[in-house]
Amino acid sequence: MAETSATIGFVGLGHMGGSMTERLLAMGYTVYGEAQSQEEAQHLIEKGLHWRDTARQVAEAADVVFTSLPDDGVLEEVASGPDGILAGLTAGKTWVDMSTVSTLTSRKLATRVRSSGATMLDAPVSGSVPQVEAGTLTIMVGGEEEAFTRVEPILAHLGTPTHIGGNGQGLALKLAINISLAVQMLAFSEGLLLAEASGVDQQLALDVMAASAIGSPMLKARAPIILNPPTDAWFDMRLMHKDIQLALDAARQLQIPLPSADRVSSVIDRARALGYERQDIAALFRALEQIANRGPARSR
Repeated sequence: MAETSATIGFVGLGHMGGSMTERLLAMGYTVYGEAQSQEEAQHLIEKGLHWRDTARQVAEAADVVFTSLPDDGVLEEVASGPDGILAGLTAGKTWVDMSTVSTLTSRKLATRVRSSGATMLDAPVSGSVPQVEAGTLTIMVGGEEEAFTRVEPILAHLGTPTHIGGNGQGLALKLAINISLAVQMLAFSEGLLLAEASGVDQQLALDVMAASAIGSPMLKARAPIILNPPTDAWFDMRLMHKDIQLALDAARQLQIPLPSADRVSSVIDRARALGYERQDIAALFRALEQIANRGPARSR
C-alpha cells in the first residue's frame, strides 16, 4: 500500500478525474472532492470520498490538490473567486493540475499560486480511463523539481510520472503527443476507408492493419471500437479538437509550422458538424465513411 500520510483533494470528478480519485481511494488515501454536482460523485462518496461543496474547501482540507478539468475557462473559474482553489491554498501546499489547457493560462496560474506560498505543477496525462484503472498513464510534469519529488509517490499510483521542466513544459509535451494521436487515428481511418472501398472486408482490413507495423499501442487499444464506437467515449472529438487548437495556437506563437495538425483539425471539425462531437476519436472512421457517402448517418 502507498504512503498515505498526504491528504488529497480532487476537483473535477468526470471520467478521468473520477477514475483517478477512485484509484487513490483504493490506495488508502484520504481524499476530499468537489464536482459540478454531488450526485455525480455519489459512487465515489460510497467508496470513501469526503465531499466538499466548494473548490476552496477542498484546497483548505488537502495537502495536495489535484484538478482534472476540460478547458482553460473552467480551470480559471475553479481557481478564482472567493470559493476558488486559490482562496484555499496556503504555504506548503501543492496544486497538481492534470487538465490539458494552454501553457499561457497554466503559467499565469502558477505565478498566482506562488504568491500564496504554495506551488503549482502542470501534470497532463497521456492515456484514457483504461490506463487510469491499470495505473499505466504517462504523466508529464512541469514545475519546480522539489514539488515534483514531493508528489511523485502519489502520481506513481496513476502511472509513470516524468519531470519535464518548468511550468508549462509538461503541457507543451502533452500537446505534442496529442498531435500524433489525432493524426494516427485519421491516417488509420483513411487507410481503412481505402481498403473498404477497394472491396477488402472491413474487419479483416482492420485486424491486419492493427497487427502491422503501423499498429501503435493507441491504435491497438482502439481497434475493437473503431467499427462500433462506444456511447461512453474514452476521449471525445470535442476535447481532441480543443487540444489540437491549443497546439496550433502555441505553434503560431512560436512561429513553427504544424501542417498535419492543421489538417486533422479540419477533419475533426467536419466530424463534429456531422454529429460526432461526443463520440470517441475512434469514430473518425465512421465520420469519413459518412463524408464519402459510404456509411450510415449518425444522429447529433
